[in-house]
Amino acid sequence: MQDGGLRLRKLTVEEAPALRALLADPAVARWWIDGSHRADSGWAIEVDGALAGWLEHHEEDYHWYPSVAFDIALAAGMHGQGYGRRALALAVEHFRAKGHHRFTVDPNAANERAIRCYRSLGFREVGTLRAYERDPEGGWNDALLMELVLLPGTGAPPVDSAP
Repeated sequence: MQDGGLRLRKLTVEEAPALRALLADPAVARWWIDGSHRADSGWAIEVDGALAGWLEHHEEDYHWYPSVAFDIALAAGMHGQGYGRRALALAVEHFRAKGHHRFTVDPNAANERAIRCYRSLGFREVGTLRAYERDPEGGWNDALLMELVLLPGTGAPPVDSAP
């Protein structure tokens, strides 16, 4: 899947160390706490031919409850430039083509940049997930459950051009 110089694709075995390093960067690790990824449930985010991040997806394809949950991490140097928004818009369209209409994200409640990004795509807050993720310094962090519901005939998700 591609949008100009941004592409979602399978991660190569040779890129796994680079992705681990990207996820370990303190600016990224703050939100992607354990630094892991599951190569079978996500895509590399490539920008102008270079590895720029990771977009995980968890698809529920049981016909009574079709939905997709996303998690995304971008290299620190890519923050604030709209790449996350564009990558998520591509992913939403990919799964819409497969018949999905409901999408969720669950950012750390303190991750204001991510929350702004998701809102710009049309995701809306459903509620707070209390003590949802472990804090690396001990204790627990809350997360914000957000959803995007695009019923058939409602159009593509909006992509706000502002970073």
